Amino acid sequence: MILPSMRFAFLLLFVLTQLATAQTKVYFSPKGGCTEAIVTELGRAKSSVFVASFTFTSTEIAKALIDAKKRGVRVSAILDSSNETEKYSAATFLQNAGIPPLMDHKHPIFHNKFMVIDGATLITGSFNFTKAAETSNAENLLVIPDAKLCGQYLVNWQEHSKHCERYERKEAKANSRTKK
Repeated sequence: MILPSMRFAFLLLFVLTQLATAQTKVYFSPKGGCTEAIVTELGRAKSSVFVASFTFTSTEIAKALIDAKKRGVRVSAILDSSNETEKYSAATFLQNAGIPPLMDHKHPIFHNKFMVIDGATLITGSFNFTKAAETSNAENLLVIPDAKLCGQYLVNWQEHSKHCERYERKEAKANSRTKK
């Protein structure tokens, strides 16, 4: 026989589990609101944003990071070295806005795709921070409010940051045909 207090405890546990699960948000692309969800969460940032990204070309996300920095939020980013190009990139955009990204040259591919916001909200999934990920690709994105999980991701971010180098835009190659 289950006592009334045990029944209440089981009910309370069930409700709390449902509430915790309901807080996690799931998005899919194409055109599933992934970029908007990221921009919204970045708009809520109060103290810190840590970014780890394989490819990063989304102007909307870059602007949201810059807006966060303007509000006094500490913004730090690690990007795959493929973001170091001769062309103007999100890495260049961030650096010009006072957010010098770190570049991971240690790994053949730095394939992470996550953000930790205020040590409390984790954004992760297959979603690359690109326009194509939002408009064309089949991707997924999770927004997870979980400080413990964020702590694990921050430890990973910090470990990678130890072997990264600050971004420096590669100069375009000089024209081989020079006038004499």
